[in-house]
Amino acid sequence: MKVLITGGAGFIGSHLAEAYLERGDDVYIIDDLSTGSMDNLKTFLHEPRFSDRVFVTIDTILNHDIMLELTGTCDVVFHLAAAVGVRTILEKPLESIRTNIQGTEKVLELCNKFKKRVLIASTSEVYGKHLHAPLVETDNIIYGPSSKFRWSYAASKLMDEFTALAYYRTNGLKAVVTRLFNTVGPRQTGAYGMVIPRFVDQALAGVPLTIYGDGSQTRTFTYVKDVVKAFTLLMETDAAVGEVFNVGGVEEITIRALAEKIIAMTGSASVIEFIPYEKAFGKDFEDMMRRVPGMEKIRNIIGYEPETPLDEILRRIINAKKETLS
Repeated sequence: MKVLITGGAGFIGSHLAEAYLERGDDVYIIDDLSTGSMDNLKTFLHEPRFSDRVFVTIDTILNHDIMLELTGTCDVVFHLAAAVGVRTILEKPLESIRTNIQGTEKVLELCNKFKKRVLIASTSEVYGKHLHAPLVETDNIIYGPSSKFRWSYAASKLMDEFTALAYYRTNGLKAVVTRLFNTVGPRQTGAYGMVIPRFVDQALAGVPLTIYGDGSQTRTFTYVKDVVKAFTLLMETDAAVGEVFNVGGVEEITIRALAEKIIAMTGSASVIEFIPYEKAFGKDFEDMMRRVPGMEKIRNIIGYEPETPLDEILRRIINAKKETLS
């Protein structure tokens, strides 16, 4: 099978590419390296057993001719290319909206043209300002005002979902939508606001762990290889077509407790420093205070359960970070 991964040089995309190469498939990657990195591919790009089965194109998904060729060549498409991280959204709002909406429309248009099955990676951000848990796929959406550009990312990803589902309902496109809840693991960078790699980097450097807000906000975290497993199963399951699925973890933890756990696990002398949201992100930011996925739907369709507990996730990330420092 030939697999196209947009954003394949990113954190999740690179792990997905590696999994398909290990299965014996051909992998085609397109990435403009705006947030992805060739370093994410180095574990397999020059591996002799993979060298004739991995193909990398450095370009934007908005390049019609290149996307036309790649989509026509491949059997299935995973669309992961997107603006990444709250800071990116706030600093480059127009570029982020354009990438998310126009890029996804281009991918879906070409998948529809060639009748290729496609998985769209959306985000738990689309749920907005809910405080209840768990969040389920049929929940209403609650956003802040348009003056708070923090919500532009959520709104743009929600439009991606609407567009994918419209192609399915109108043209029968075999599209699957996934809402990711804080995917973490080796190769992830803290440069775009991702909390675990940022905390681990700070703890290993012995500097304060910076928490935005008071640390009472809660999250769950999902190991990247568990997400890859969900992606591959959903892509192979006919009952998943035309549906939206949460893909997340089940261990809810406050950000303050997470920081304390990382300090303990690294043996760091770091302290915790609290930074007001406005100082960290400016006036356009609002936080989601609770984000816990309901997993019943994906469990019923593909039998999926996240396998990696939070402590093991943190151990693997800490060990990987230590290796890069040694």
